[in-house]
Parts: sequence; structure tokens; C-alpha cells
Amino acid sequence: MIYFDHNATTPIDDRVLEAMLPFLTSFYGNPSSLYRHGRIVRSAIDTAREQVAALVDAPLSQVIFTSGGTESNNLALAILPAQGRLAISAIEHPSITEPALRLKQLGSTLNIINVDGNGLVTETAIEDLINKKPDLVSIMMANNETGVIQNLAPCVQKLRANNIIVHTDAVQALGKIPVSFNRLGVHLMSLSSHKIYGPKGCGALLFEKGLEINPVFRGGGQEQGLRAGTENVAAIVGFGKAAELAKTELTNRSKQLLALRTLLEAHLATIPGLTIFARQANRLPNTIQFGIPGIDGEMLLMKLDQKAIAVSSGSACASGGRIPSPILIAMGVEAGLAKGAIRISLGMANTEIEVLEFINQLKALAYQA
Repeated sequence: MIYFDHNATTPIDDRVLEAMLPFLTSFYGNPSSLYRHGRIVRSAIDTAREQVAALVDAPLSQVIFTSGGTESNNLALAILPAQGRLAISAIEHPSITEPALRLKQLGSTLNIINVDGNGLVTETAIEDLINKKPDLVSIMMANNETGVIQNLAPCVQKLRANNIIVHTDAVQALGKIPVSFNRLGVHLMSLSSHKIYGPKGCGALLFEKGLEINPVFRGGGQEQGLRAGTENVAAIVGFGKAAELAKTELTNRSKQLLALRTLLEAHLATIPGLTIFARQANRLPNTIQFGIPGIDGEMLLMKLDQKAIAVSSGSACASGGRIPSPILIAMGVEAGLAKGAIRISLGMANTEIEVLEFINQLKALAYQA
């Protein structure tokens, strides 16, 4: 199979699995236990926290382990006061948009920050937003569909200057581009393990000291009392190892993925009528989203699947519907073209041969249609 859906999930790196295995067999103790068996496990969690903190340039005391990016996003939005004022960008992942809409139903004010044709939040939009005096703003670092990377730093600076709390979903950016919690200056940042060749079921929320975080789960003192429940030790260890590898290999990974993306885009450009969305914007090195007029994306996805090629029509957490991508609609893409969108997200195991095979199959199917 040719797997081109790494923004949905990545395979576990063999080195990550090797690090996890002892904590699935020999070291099974509860990390809250005081005896030696528990202390060994606790030490492994502490090491993983250091590894994750190092990847994103953050104090290790400000890393809360969660079950993944979705929980981290929900936990971040839970800091909003009752009937508070929330603002999110128009291109957020469903794990932001859905809890945001729920908060609106419960009495909070919700503002949607518009984006330009490249999916970027503009300075004007930020200035207009400040006038509405939100309590909390959430803007993702890199989009999961288009791969567009936000120019977040100036936005964060302006929002912080007006005493507005800022959260960013950095799930897709992590391990693909440099991410620095300290330099960016956000109050909250969400991360996920399984996007960086780590295990599913583990993520993290980074938080600035002094924030009043309202736990979603209660019933224990784990994770500084902010995330109750016995820790998923093996997954946390795996996340830590994946973070360590991502930090060490970041430059080489980025170069390799960008070379493949450049090759793929050059061949896509030869297909009549094909549009690569936000092509001129700064994007993740592994991500391309495109559409072909008159071709249904979901149907094309299924035909490619029959050829043993796995691609996506958008966010894996919002798949299964027949509506156009809300991300592309927010960018002003025509509904018919947006409905035909296909996302390619490359990974470290992909090759030039796979790219060329995909192009051959795509051309055959597109012209056939």
C-alpha cells in the first residue's frame, strides 16, 4: 500500500515501540505508588516530560499529559469563564470548533476569525477582534488540511498586549517545523503523539504558569491535579521517545519531505484544471491539498483505495460527510471544487517511486472521469 495520509496518523517508529515495550510487560506498576516498582515508572514519565518539553522549548513543569490533541484542545477551552467571550479562527480542527459551539450553547459569546484566500488570519482581523475584547482566542499553528502555517507571533503579541489568553493547536506543526512555546508566547499549546510516529492515545497541553485551568477529569491528583486518572505510561514513554527523535531529526525530515512534496507538486501541475490550494503560502513540508473541477473527492479517494493508495479528503476527524471542506469554504474556494478536495500528507517512509505511481494512477482516474 502507498500510504499518503500521515496528517491523519503515522506508523509507530520501531525505536519508539522498543522504548514502550518494557512498560507493557515488566514495568507495569502504578506511577503513584511509593514502592520501587512505582518509582521506576514515575521516573520514566518524568523523562518523557523532559523529552516533550525539549522538543517545544518549554519548561517541563508546564507539560500536562493527556489522551491526545482532542482532549488537550477541550482542556484548553475549558479555561473560559462561564458565559465568557471566545474567538476561534475559521479554519480550526473539529476538536476546537465543536466544543466552541457547545460553549456558545451554554451562554458564551463566540466570534469566528475570518481568514484570507490562503487560509491566513490577517492583521486587520486581529485588530477587529481586539475591539470585541475576547477572554480566550484559539488559532491553530498549521492547518491539518492545507498545511498552511500561520504567522502567529505578531498575532500573539497583539493579543497578549490586550490581556487576552491565546491558545494554539500545534498538533500538525509538531515534528515538521520548529515549535517553540517560549518564543511564540502563547498561554496554551496542544500536542499529539501519533502525528510524530508515536503511539495513539497520548498528547499534551502546555500551559503558562498562573492560568486557572479547570480539569475536565477529576478524581485524582495526577498531572499536577489537572488531569485525573492513572497515566498511560507506555504511551507517555512512547511520546517522549518520539519527541526526542523528532527533535534530533527535524532538519533532515523536513528536507526529505519537502523534496517529495516539490516533486509531487511539479507533476500535479501538469494535470489540466487542477488547483493546489494555498500553493503560494508557507506550508508544512509534507502537505498538499488539491481539487480537480468536476471530480468528486470522496469518489476519487475510493478509486485510489482500490489501487492500494491511501489519501484523504480532509480531516480524519470530520470524514464521512458529503459537505465541502469548511476550511476551504472559509478560504473562499468554490463549493464544487472544495467538495472535490484531496489531501496528500507525506511521511518519512514514502519514496519518489510512490509519488510517481500515485501520479500515474491519478491521471488515469481523472481522465477516465
